Amino acid sequence: MDPDRLDAIDQDILRALARDARATFAQIGSSVSLSAPAVKRRVDRLRERGVIRGFTVRLDPAALGWNTEAFVEIFCQGSTSPATMRTAVERYAEVVSASTVTGDVDLVVQVRARDMRHLEEVVERLAAEPFVARTRSTIVLSALVRRPDALPVTDAP
Repeated sequence: MDPDRLDAIDQDILRALARDARATFAQIGSSVSLSAPAVKRRVDRLRERGVIRGFTVRLDPAALGWNTEAFVEIFCQGSTSPATMRTAVERYAEVVSASTVTGDVDLVVQVRARDMRHLEEVVERLAAEPFVARTRSTIVLSALVRRPDALPVTDAP
């Protein structure tokens, strides 16, 4: 067996931790049919390999006052490096994620804001960045599926 590959038990442990990172090794062990020390050894190995980078909490943006969400497509002037784009957008507390993409658009930014007025201000600030030619925004009506750092589903043996 490939030592870098995740077996079914490792995948089950990762799913359990993704559901609740505060679950005890005993709780996880009962769901994967292992003892708590065996789960701990596997989790330690997964951390050493870099599969698990840390443990965190998932927040409810609406409960924190971030009621409006949008995806802002940014079209850049000339040739703008990803480093320049990253430096610009990571200054915005409202930016949840940012990715360079293929196609006509250069950068897609996920934004959360208090309300429409706040979103408009953020989009205006983004559009004013020196490398931005224009923007196009899409407002989220309903978030149907969210899988932060989800384990990919594979059918490979």
